Amino acid sequence: MLGPLFHAWERRLASVSTDRTVRPFAWGLEWIPSNGHPPDADPASVLRDWVHQIRRDTDRFFTAAPTTEYAFTADPDDRRDDPVGWLTFPSAFTTPHPQNNTVYARYFPARRQARDEVRRAVLVLPQWNADEGGHVGLARLLARAGVGALRLSLPYHDRRMPPELQRADFIVSANVARTVQVCRQAVLDARRAIDWLAARGYERIGILGTSLGSCLALLTSAHDPRITVQALNHVSPFFADVVWHGISTRHIRTSLDGRIDLRLLRRLWQPINPYGYIPRIRRKKTLLVYAKYDLTFPVDLSRAIVRKFERLEAPHEVAVLPCGHYSTGKMPFSLMDGWALVRFFQKNL
Repeated sequence: MLGPLFHAWERRLASVSTDRTVRPFAWGLEWIPSNGHPPDADPASVLRDWVHQIRRDTDRFFTAAPTTEYAFTADPDDRRDDPVGWLTFPSAFTTPHPQNNTVYARYFPARRQARDEVRRAVLVLPQWNADEGGHVGLARLLARAGVGALRLSLPYHDRRMPPELQRADFIVSANVARTVQVCRQAVLDARRAIDWLAARGYERIGILGTSLGSCLALLTSAHDPRITVQALNHVSPFFADVVWHGISTRHIRTSLDGRIDLRLLRRLWQPINPYGYIPRIRRKKTLLVYAKYDLTFPVDLSRAIVRKFERLEAPHEVAVLPCGHYSTGKMPFSLMDGWALVRFFQKNL
């Protein structure tokens, strides 16, 4: 009986955003290497070949060259030896938009940690279209609970957004190849952020991702052995299916309809599908969170990824929120979600 009420609430919350733009469909061949294909080659075939090459060696695709160009600016009001502050560094993937090529992250060191205690930290990846304050409260909660937190700004978000954009339209869009490459950029950025945490002396490192961030967190964890614990907050096994069926991406579906079908889109977005990488994280303790009345990450998709963990007998916990995707950010559901996430890292990291 509650389902229709929550679904109506979810649709109202989704309709608050009136700046969604239906952009033209594009294969995005300018975002990938030419690989010797002639100029008149079928775009779908070119992308299929590119995806096939990626799938042969995803470690290479998702590994960033190391950098020493980190800059940390401490909060002037924080006089402690390990202060709160801003971290910046260059992205390992260069895009045509200069603003997007510098990575920003906010650092919150643990506030209750004994001198001889193992240092532990969590990399926090917020949801799609999160503003600069998104998940900062969650990062602070982790720090108060004795777990350091580094909150990463995703590509084309907040400080990384070009002036011509109002939303982070270039990380999830109807431009097929660009979506893969910008999600890849997020993973490369995350791995450089983990490099910084490790250099700062953190011995146990976890990752937390929400919505789009949960997909990116799983991709990062699957390619970085330093991550031992992960919390995936709102989950789906297939990137394409969320875009195709979710209410938050109807404007993208409008651009896709009649130009590409779901089967081909799944194939071309294989490099960023969480499902194929689950065997690589089967030994890592995982928290899977989904919402019972979610219309953005359809519940059947979330339950499919839970079943995959069960079949692999991978160590995991499941938290089912009695709300929807957007309503997770509303009280009391935001408190329930935050409590489950923080407690998970306190116990397992």
